[in-house]
Amino acid sequence: MTFATTSDTSRLSLSLPKRGGLLETYRVTGTPIVARSPERPFSRIAYAAGHVVVDPLAAGDPWLSSAIDWDRTLAFREHLWSLGLGIAEAMDTAQRGMGIDWPTALELIRRTSAAAGPGRLVASGCGTDQLAPADARTLDDVVRAYEEQIEAIEATGSRIVLMASRALAKVARGPDDYIAVYDRLLRQVRQPVVLHWLGEMFDPALACYWGDADVGAAMDVVAGIIDDHAAKVDGIKISLLDAAHEISLRRRLPAGVKMYTGDDFNYVALIEGDEGGHSHALLGAFDAIAPAASVGLGKLAANDLDGYRAILKPTEALARHLFAAPTQFYKTGVVFMAYLNGHQNHFTMAGGLESARSTVHLAEIFRMADATGLLRDPEKAVHRMRTVLSVRGVEA
Repeated sequence: MTFATTSDTSRLSLSLPKRGGLLETYRVTGTPIVARSPERPFSRIAYAAGHVVVDPLAAGDPWLSSAIDWDRTLAFREHLWSLGLGIAEAMDTAQRGMGIDWPTALELIRRTSAAAGPGRLVASGCGTDQLAPADARTLDDVVRAYEEQIEAIEATGSRIVLMASRALAKVARGPDDYIAVYDRLLRQVRQPVVLHWLGEMFDPALACYWGDADVGAAMDVVAGIIDDHAAKVDGIKISLLDAAHEISLRRRLPAGVKMYTGDDFNYVALIEGDEGGHSHALLGAFDAIAPAASVGLGKLAANDLDGYRAILKPTEALARHLFAAPTQFYKTGVVFMAYLNGHQNHFTMAGGLESARSTVHLAEIFRMADATGLLRDPEKAVHRMRTVLSVRGVEA
């Protein structure tokens, strides 16, 4: 696709900041990926962890409370479903615990579940975030908080992703406490759940989850929990940004229990798999790269491995940039991508998190999105990039 003639070149050019306080003239040259509804079912289950759109005109202090723009938030979920992706709802990509509280998360789960309809996947985050870690005293406190959310989410008809708990990380004294809590929870859930191992790079409060700082020892704990409750575990999402750890645990899973990659650095090879198996996907990165994810997974389903790699492998560099340390601020880049691509008409986030990344960081997102075909309307994206730069003091 050709974007511009000589006469309209200026509409696709702008000044972008670089490291060292420099500016460069940049011209958009990428060819947008055209994604449509998949022609055949994917050979992998693929959830995109969806972000939320806030109402920029709502009164209030965004660091303290955020009003959700429900229409635009649900419209983005329609976009993801239309590309064949499932929705991992009310997860950390939706700023769960970073601007979105449990009552808001539950309303989000209810609305998404009601909108889903037949054949559309929804799995929703179930945690303990209504219980402040400082208020957690015992394992019973943690279990009661989980049970409250389990009951509420099951009532919506959504599947459950049993998220890691900051409260449990605070009160647990070792592996036996994790085993005891998950034993009680898995015995009572109605349908198999997805467990969630979120590394401390995403949330420092989750350091030493499963009761041990050593990843190998922690893996023994969670593998044992899965072995003991395989009938109640659909799979596990592991987000440690280390492919070797994921593959190691994947090879230990009982028959029928799935690995859902949460590795936003190495998802291409992990989803493709090897002689020992493959991973499915539950990724925040898929929110930002949804068109490429859809086309790539379609190629994989057609056994076109070269096509799959050609589409998706270049997106890993963008994902690595989005999820660069401090990793918990990756949500800023995800929402910025949605703004550039016209899914929302502003770059305002819950908790004021639009300020969490530098102007240089955002400029690099723009360059990499162009290079990977992920600016769906280049002229509009240039206009919006200029707007953000102007607010941040750059005449683009």
